[in-house]
Amino acid sequence: MPRSAFETLRGKTSIWVSVIRAEGFFIKGDVNGDGVFDSADLEALQKWLLAAPDAEPVDPRAADLCRDGVTDVFDLTAMRRKLSGSPQTVKISSPSCKAAAFGCINNGELLYSENINEPVAPASLAKLLTASVALKYLSADTVITVGAEQSLVNPGSSLCLIQRGNRLKLYDLLTGMLMASGNDAAYTVAVSAARAATPDREMNDSQAVEYFVELMNEYASSIGMDSSNFVNPDGWDDSGQYTTVSDLMKLAAHAYSVTEIKEITKTSRKNVVFASGENASWTNTNQLLDRNSSYFCAEAVGMKTGTTVSAGNCLIAVFVRSGRTYISVVTGCESGNDRYELTWKLLSAYAP
Repeated sequence: MPRSAFETLRGKTSIWVSVIRAEGFFIKGDVNGDGVFDSADLEALQKWLLAAPDAEPVDPRAADLCRDGVTDVFDLTAMRRKLSGSPQTVKISSPSCKAAAFGCINNGELLYSENINEPVAPASLAKLLTASVALKYLSADTVITVGAEQSLVNPGSSLCLIQRGNRLKLYDLLTGMLMASGNDAAYTVAVSAARAATPDREMNDSQAVEYFVELMNEYASSIGMDSSNFVNPDGWDDSGQYTTVSDLMKLAAHAYSVTEIKEITKTSRKNVVFASGENASWTNTNQLLDRNSSYFCAEAVGMKTGTTVSAGNCLIAVFVRSGRTYISVVTGCESGNDRYELTWKLLSAYAP
């Protein structure tokens, strides 16, 4: 998990120490930032509190086990008790899932993690990034004409069935892309945003997509997704395209802060009238939002499904329960059902 250092004064001493500011989610007790809460964290915190010569920086949020806003000997005692008692979390065994995470947006705490730093294919979860980039360069009510870029869409793609010559607002294109997971919409969004970002640059459709991908990677880096690389706007499998669950948690937290993405991904069904007069009816691929599905969850408020051969079945989900907002990410599931069942298990175990 990327961190940047800043200086702070600890206690009443005159010793300045480097404290790590965690960007994104953190694991309570994981003061050394290696992704595991264990005896090494106990040793690190003890050295830090004693200002030992070989003390390493610690993450103050992870160290505050007493949740009183102060890192002190009481946190060290709490850490000893946790390590000597029951495990910090209940491990959920899911051989059909490659990687998963569950965390709370309110305080940034990562409540469950499994293989979160391992490379995974993003599938259509990448469309959350595509939408974020597009909204940086285009207003939601910009009217866009579907063009020849449709020839770039891979055969076998999921589609929202827009047609060349259709004219519709960016908001509606994003609706087709995020709700119905339309790869066709993703390419139209990409070329339109790329040209808006560089209005003085002549680009054919392929060049516009390539430039948009550059913008995607720049944007990903700006929100702390430092273990990801994107090569297309729809998440189609490519050996050079990868991310991690840790990065997807950051993407989800960011996307949830974007009003348009938040509105679209929480919608179960929508009828849309294009600016050119055509009608479309789109259903969200996220079964957590479908009242007729056995996986329906009234507390679910978005986000995005994804499925490819390399990625398996994936799901980013956001829940609001008891006034707190939680994000779940599961990837590499063997079936569509597995991703929902594991998501439900995570919600039940870590957001009681």
